Amino acid sequence: MPILTKEEAQALMKKVLSYSKADECEVNLYGSDGGNIRYARNSVSTSGGVSQSTLVVSSAYGKKSGVATINEFDDASLAKVVKRSEDLAQLAPENPEFVSFLGPQQYADSKTYVESTAAISPKDRADAVATSLQIAKDNKQIAAGFLENSAGFSSMMNSHGLFAYNTATNVAFNVTLRTEDGKGSGYASKGYNDFSQLDVKKVTAVAAQKAGGSSAAKAIEPGKYTVILEPAAVAVLLENMMFALDARQADEGRSFLSKPGGKTKLGEKLVDERVVIYSDPLNTDLPTKTWADDGRPQEKITWIDKGIVKNLYYSRYWAQKQNVKAIPGPDSMIMQGGTQSLEDLIKGTDKGILVTRLWYIRSVDPQTILLTGLTRDGTFYIENGEIKFPVKNFRFNESPVIMLNNIEALGKPERCVSGESTNHYLLPPIKVQDFTFTSLSDAV
Repeated sequence: MPILTKEEAQALMKKVLSYSKADECEVNLYGSDGGNIRYARNSVSTSGGVSQSTLVVSSAYGKKSGVATINEFDDASLAKVVKRSEDLAQLAPENPEFVSFLGPQQYADSKTYVESTAAISPKDRADAVATSLQIAKDNKQIAAGFLENSAGFSSMMNSHGLFAYNTATNVAFNVTLRTEDGKGSGYASKGYNDFSQLDVKKVTAVAAQKAGGSSAAKAIEPGKYTVILEPAAVAVLLENMMFALDARQADEGRSFLSKPGGKTKLGEKLVDERVVIYSDPLNTDLPTKTWADDGRPQEKITWIDKGIVKNLYYSRYWAQKQNVKAIPGPDSMIMQGGTQSLEDLIKGTDKGILVTRLWYIRSVDPQTILLTGLTRDGTFYIENGEIKFPVKNFRFNESPVIMLNNIEALGKPERCVSGESTNHYLLPPIKVQDFTFTSLSDAV
């Protein structure tokens, strides 16, 4: 299915709703076209395109609901999927937490679609990868990477008169370079809505420098160190905190924000006063969809302001129960920083460790957000403001809450991609004290 215009999506969903006999009905329609190219061992291995579309129908009778999906859009198929969702709803038990679908909403126009990104051709992808491969060959390194782009739409309509529509484009690139002896590894990743912002040559050059500089790594003792975390490393720690700002978990005593007696830490200072974290669907450097998956408008929300927890997000059910505004969860994460570059942070460090990337993140204690994981693809020892030598990778045990209380300096924010979730964020490099490394790892 091609990318439907707002009018085409609206007409299709109106037709779907016309088949409904339920008390309430909601329709979600998604579609995307994209392409990708993958390479390994310094040569392209696959190249292809993906076109997909999905229609989801939710029907409700009182507090009983059923959901059915389909990817065929002739009249008979549309009527069939509506009937299937109704049959499932009739069979389902009542859901005591069911909340009726929203009525009409007002949404700001999003900034997530860039025409030039939608027009990327297979040749554009091949040319970009050729540039990346040439850097690998010039440095006598071995590259593996993936470049993909997509253009798509999402839309929503229900029997109460709500209608929402959004288009978006995305391009994402990641590359790993290894030295020929396999002892050095470098990684870099970037993602944008606008293809013109992606500099494959620069991204690959960063990975090549990390790979060349990380061979012959030395083992140093685990312990507490001053650490400079690059934005990609910051991302995998902070997202575990941000996506735990759920009001219900806090109210029910299941969160790091819970206090004895059913109270929460909302309104309390939790981290360093330099920490300001917010989400904004209209941010020009990190635009996102202006409506949540349940139809609520997305607005600019400050989650942590000068170290104080200012907002939590609520499901519509829990917001009704608590008699508060139903704030949806964030689609993005933006953290204010300073003006220093990563190089400036390094120059200002007497002794410390530079961490390129963290991976294999796992929860140790959800109520303190204590996490464990490994450094990867370039870990370096800093002395007297200079990178002296690569060090063997570490396992760490650290909480982002503790980390954000040990800030020494914040760098300039930049758009980055979380390695484990592929979410996009706008985050600074962070220099922190007493970051805890618990053991060494033989992984490169």
